[in-house]
Amino acid sequence: MDFCKARWKVPALCLVTVLLQASLSACAPTPKTYIVQMAASEMPSSFDFYHEWYASTVKSVSSSQLEDEEDDASTRIIYNYETAFHGFAAQLDEEEAELMAEADGVLAVIPETVLQLHTTRSPDFLGIGPEVSNRIWSDSLADHDVVVGVLDTGIWPESPSFSDKGLGPVPAKWKGLCQTGRGFTTANCNRKIVGARIFYNGYEASSGPINETTELKSPRDQDGHGTHTAATAAGSPVQDANLYGYAGGVARGMAPRARVAAYKVCWAGGCFSSDILAAVDRAVSDGVDVLSISLGGGASRYYLDSLSIASFGAMQMGVFVACSAGNAGPDPISLTNLSPWITTVGASTMDRDFPATVTLGNGANITGVSLYKGLRNLSPQEQYPVVYLGGNSSMPDPRSLCLEGTLQPHDVSGKIVICDRGISPRVQKGQVVKEAGGIGMILANTAANGEELVADSHLLPAVAVGEAEGIAAKSYSKSAPKPTATLSFGGTKLGIRPSPVVAAFSSRGPNILTLEILKPDVVAPGVNILAAWSGDASPSSLSSDSRRVGFNILSGTSMSCPHVAGVAALIKASHPDWSPAQIKSALMTTAYVHDNTYRPMKDAATGKASTPFEHGAGHIHPVRALTPGLVYDIGQADYLEFLCTQHMTPMQLRTFTKNSNMTCRHTFSSASDLNYPAISVVFADQPSKALTVRRTHTRAPTVERVASVPYRRRQRDRPWRRRRPSEARRSACGRSRRPGQRRTRRRGRGARRARGAGVWRKRRSWWRVRRLRRRLLRAQRRRRSRPGGSPPFVPPALFYASSILLPRLRVQGISTWIVREHELFVLNLNSTTGWLCCSNLRFSAASLEFGVSLDQAASRSIGGDGPWNLVTAWLIVWALGAEKA
Repeated sequence: MDFCKARWKVPALCLVTVLLQASLSACAPTPKTYIVQMAASEMPSSFDFYHEWYASTVKSVSSSQLEDEEDDASTRIIYNYETAFHGFAAQLDEEEAELMAEADGVLAVIPETVLQLHTTRSPDFLGIGPEVSNRIWSDSLADHDVVVGVLDTGIWPESPSFSDKGLGPVPAKWKGLCQTGRGFTTANCNRKIVGARIFYNGYEASSGPINETTELKSPRDQDGHGTHTAATAAGSPVQDANLYGYAGGVARGMAPRARVAAYKVCWAGGCFSSDILAAVDRAVSDGVDVLSISLGGGASRYYLDSLSIASFGAMQMGVFVACSAGNAGPDPISLTNLSPWITTVGASTMDRDFPATVTLGNGANITGVSLYKGLRNLSPQEQYPVVYLGGNSSMPDPRSLCLEGTLQPHDVSGKIVICDRGISPRVQKGQVVKEAGGIGMILANTAANGEELVADSHLLPAVAVGEAEGIAAKSYSKSAPKPTATLSFGGTKLGIRPSPVVAAFSSRGPNILTLEILKPDVVAPGVNILAAWSGDASPSSLSSDSRRVGFNILSGTSMSCPHVAGVAALIKASHPDWSPAQIKSALMTTAYVHDNTYRPMKDAATGKASTPFEHGAGHIHPVRALTPGLVYDIGQADYLEFLCTQHMTPMQLRTFTKNSNMTCRHTFSSASDLNYPAISVVFADQPSKALTVRRTHTRAPTVERVASVPYRRRQRDRPWRRRRPSEARRSACGRSRRPGQRRTRRRGRGARRARGAGVWRKRRSWWRVRRLRRRLLRAQRRRRSRPGGSPPFVPPALFYASSILLPRLRVQGISTWIVREHELFVLNLNSTTGWLCCSNLRFSAASLEFGVSLDQAASRSIGGDGPWNLVTAWLIVWALGAEKA
């Protein structure tokens, strides 16, 4: 017995030892990736290089078990940042990260975050077709020197959208390179693709080494998203581009003669912030002019958002940064990329669609959209059984969503299946139906999607329909004894009305971080966009899909972001000395808020008129943005004063100042004093006090070559105003005047009319603006002279509109609106009641657009402890650059 006890003591002791070691290893802290921002000016003189200082800092906070290793600090550092951001990314545990935050010279320690992608017709829809684009990109401009950097999944260099035909040599200022790897060589770069790099250290530090058997560790794009965004921003013209015959035509980017630099930061497991920060830092160092970043995560405080900090550094170097707003709509307060120095872009539709029809057995026709093109077609003359497996309860049935493994062949075989949209990808639902034996699918929107229709390249005959049509189809399938239906496809249709419409998936405001900064800034085409595609990816992005295409149609704010980045490249080519804020101002102050039916732009989620929280300043207008007349500039000092209003600690503020000597001057009473191209005012008190908001504008130079395009269009639209060169000209008094004959000068009011009669219309528009100013001043003098006060003064500009104003238009409490002739615009508001929206108040040479949006429930709490009376207003002044005659 004693022998048996002694025999089991040793194994028991070994078991205890093993368990103890396992528990110790489980308790050991797990290192994570942290981004450490350093004050470059505080580097000790004992170090010659920044990376030596960074390594020493990491070693000083390392745990005692690892301090003996000489190269431990260097191996734990993933990236060194030197241009747009000063610091490094390193592997640290939580205790080390806390010590790092207290180390000398450390400004901020930010944990690694994972961001996600915000997944031909558009140039013409935006008014920059070939005839206009050729005028913009003339040989007299340094257009070949504009470089657009795209942070995404890489690039497919063989696409004809990246042909360098007709381009000059690579700009001398360019410092980038073509990084090689499996499937990508230096020969894949050309005069169009001037740079290609990869960033994966942060990804591998968090997720382990990249599986190179399935994923290429090179700039080559296997996903397609990066190729699509790069071609949308700056793709070369490609004839006969289409997707299975849909959207056929010439595919071109917004800036077809700009250069492209691809920075691959997204991999199979996501896009990691340390990699994105390294890419931004390298892109600025390489010499890009514009950055297109169709990525986003949650909304973080400015000083905790690595992309916000990096883009601030890019702004300081003169780089324009465009980011997608996110695809979390129609939920309110769902925006990402909220920093005022970032141009946040929402998504809207175009006037192109891909109609398809569902014909029910009762004779009803339901209109939807589809990009299906395959061998399995349903005959329009024959009816097929249709089934919907959802119930009538409020809880969704997994079978109604057509999730994997939920459909049984005996239920759906040989039938058209109605599937609710949600949870799984839209095209994947069709794959599930096909595998279960279904012959077709009707994809029905839910309340979250409303009536918005997004076309997809399905694997079987399928039609996407709106919420109301989906309810009708499901009701018919449940009530009819033998429900039947058939599907037919109508190809491509142009001239869709109304358009543009704000996409339902586009994220919405208000700006949860700073209510005074209107976000999104603008909207741009982001629904059913055709652009180049990767040869390694299927059009549905499903691994089971063996199809390969050269062009694909996608939707998302990822598609709208490169539209704005490309237009920014056009503006940069026309105005090389403009700052990023001036380019952004040109985009916002020339945007419009009406559709092609001359009514206020609608929201696809509700079917009602959209608000500034959905469309921002409005839909971009590239041609007008090239000659905005006035721009609102914002410098680094202005942004820092804005940050001083955000209740940051001195250490948090130093993440942007990067210099301990810079302090707040407190020149801004609130964030609304930032010289932003939109005005948002928050009234926290009831009744509210008068608030004064100031804006300083700068006169923008005119580009005559571009400014002449809209006038010629107007002449074509109004043939009765067109003159033939051969015809005798007429003076103001109606007498014939031969070419070369001197015009008789007059004095007084008739002279002004005579001077404006035989020259460009923009000169006549100048006098119209002068008359408007005089009327405003006279009205103000009359109002001031009235005894006993007077009702609120409303400028005549509000009622001089070229489009239809809302019937419910009313203005209350606008105490003063002063339009001064020189530097300053002052908007003095008291309060408003209800929604006020003026659609496109426009003059021939100048436009005053004014709108105020007030939350209908004034007591609703938005991001605060008490009730907020939130008013968002924008004062937009636009001129075509007309000069005095």
